[in-house]
Amino acid sequence: MKTRTRRGAGAAEGLTLLLVVLSWLHVLQAQENQVVFSLGAFQNVSVPVNGSVQAVVSRIPAEVAFITLQFHTQHRNATLSFRSVPVYGSSLTAVDSGLLFPLLPSQSSLSCYLLAPDGDPVAGTGVLLPYTSTDPIPGACNLEFPLENDPNLYLRYNLYETIIRFAPANIGHPRGVSPPACDVETGSSTRWRLEYDVYQYFLPENDLSEQSLISGIERFASLSSVVENGRKLMTLSSRDRTEVSFNSIPGQGVIYSIIVRDPATNTSASYIPVHTYACNFASVLDGCATLGKISTKVFFTITGLAGLLVCFFGHRFFKCELFCMGFGFGAFFFFVLITRTTTLDYNIRLTLSAVIGVVGGVILVMTWWRFGSVMACVVVVGLILGFLISSIVFFTPLGDLAVFRDDAVFWVTFSCIVLIVPLFFIRWPREGNITTCGVVGSYTVVLAVNAYTYTSLSYITLDILKRLLNSNFSRAFISVPLQNIDFIMITVWVVLAVSGIAVQLYRERSRPFFPPSPYVMWCQERERRKTNVLDPSHHIPSFPARLLARARQLTRHTEPAGERTPLLL
Repeated sequence: MKTRTRRGAGAAEGLTLLLVVLSWLHVLQAQENQVVFSLGAFQNVSVPVNGSVQAVVSRIPAEVAFITLQFHTQHRNATLSFRSVPVYGSSLTAVDSGLLFPLLPSQSSLSCYLLAPDGDPVAGTGVLLPYTSTDPIPGACNLEFPLENDPNLYLRYNLYETIIRFAPANIGHPRGVSPPACDVETGSSTRWRLEYDVYQYFLPENDLSEQSLISGIERFASLSSVVENGRKLMTLSSRDRTEVSFNSIPGQGVIYSIIVRDPATNTSASYIPVHTYACNFASVLDGCATLGKISTKVFFTITGLAGLLVCFFGHRFFKCELFCMGFGFGAFFFFVLITRTTTLDYNIRLTLSAVIGVVGGVILVMTWWRFGSVMACVVVVGLILGFLISSIVFFTPLGDLAVFRDDAVFWVTFSCIVLIVPLFFIRWPREGNITTCGVVGSYTVVLAVNAYTYTSLSYITLDILKRLLNSNFSRAFISVPLQNIDFIMITVWVVLAVSGIAVQLYRERSRPFFPPSPYVMWCQERERRKTNVLDPSHHIPSFPARLLARARQLTRHTEPAGERTPLLL
């Protein structure tokens, strides 16, 4: 009996020891998958495959009423969840995700969970930002998105525009107090007094590194850093739509953030910033790292070389200049037409546009060759220069004025600028033609460089092309960054244009304004030969008569005349 009792006690002790060991291992594992955050300090976090990391913060001051947690990765999705097992309404999966924690009266700590949803490890950076009871609560009047209090910005993009949506905010309140109603009243004591400032921050050009993004996020996460480093684009009232549209810039990193302000208390709070490169990191064929199709590079390389020749020798070789201008005119408008009316592949559309461009160039040259009307051809050249000048005008901040979001106002103003430029060509045709050769020819060099490395100057004409192709592009903000490469390309553009114009004006100063039409010269020469009987060429048969006579000689056997025998001396 004693032996059995001793065996039972030993088994119980062994079971207790096993439970202690398992509990200890569980605690160690929990500590390994736990990250301690400090308020306002960034923390790098790595989430293992099919694993989770618990984010913990403690010692929260009593004056803090709510906290936002934001977590950012470059291109892999991460899940933020209030629970260890994510469910709809308590979690969010995104590249830039965030949660809002309203605090209870005696609460001094909180925790949440980070997970890797796509079967790959995820690494990113996160930060917890505290707010007081007087600060507005971003996303607290959410009726559209999954979370009850949703401080996130929801971003989507296409080739033409990047669209951001967000949930309205509510005015702040102390801990333990019920939040004010969102849509019962619209007076000055409700959330309708809040205003929303939209900010934008450009990452360095041609830099797709993760470190560049992390540095940008750290400079654009808190209230003070957003105002200091970002560019304010607009201010929305609570009665405006909670949706904003921007120009898509593939390959260029951009971070967007919205600051909600309460004018009554002079306080503010930040939504969760979001970033985009307007391209797909996972695509092998045409991803962010391989932007620019081979066909585009070939097309613009040839165009840039032709433009460089036009820049310095266009007026001297007038037929070549007309062909190049007609090529650009025809190719551009046919590309717009075929893109809006068909769903053909990009390479096919570019090839067909090049073919039509060749046809347009031949037509313009033959128009000058047959009719000899220099002014008609120069007007077409002037329209091309007017198009470029008008595009430059709307590339400036003038293009972001609210009045030009109306398509009718925009296109009427744009067309007027385009049509005014050729009027100067009527008075100074040669100077206008040489100016067009220098400005337009040097700009094609900029486009050729853009095919290999990003430069914002390509959006001078690309923004107009987008507006022609997309009916909704008028609502997009078209601001683009001007960084070191852009200032270098502006210098190259100006130097080439001024050099080309100066060289051509100097070389053509003693020559006729324009070369004569070959067909008109031939007609004049023919009339001269008909009327001038003293001219030896007057008695020469025409070319068709000479050709017919030669053919008759080849086909008709000539009979010999006279005696066949040798003559006797």
